[in-house]
Amino acid sequence: MISSHQAQCLLAAAQDKAKLLNVPVNIAVLDGAAHLKAFVRMDGAVLGSIDVAMKKATTAALFQTTSESVWEYCKPGAPAPALEISNGGLAPFAGGLPLKGARGELLGAIGVSGGAVSQDLEIAQAAVAALSD
Repeated sequence: MISSHQAQCLLAAAQDKAKLLNVPVNIAVLDGAAHLKAFVRMDGAVLGSIDVAMKKATTAALFQTTSESVWEYCKPGAPAPALEISNGGLAPFAGGLPLKGARGELLGAIGVSGGAVSQDLEIAQAAVAALSD
């Protein structure tokens, strides 16, 4: 499982990247069971994005893949259309990433929301890169 220290490092790295991009975001870090471990709402981040950040992280944790990868299963005509309404609601678009340990085990997930989807993904990727350093 992800430690409190690791979760705080993820939040710090994500905030640093968000500041470089000049975009205030909400950042959620979940443990491997998809329970909240750490969260920050940067000053000026949109309130409606709190839930989106949580759902991106939940999507990544529950399916142990990137949040956008889940879209391939739930889009119209896919094997599981409307999958995004399961589990209290998923967010099958970019900005949620699983956090893996050295042996590939799931430690948790991070979800970022508040910027453009591409910015959210870039911020989440910067946080994950800092975790592996």
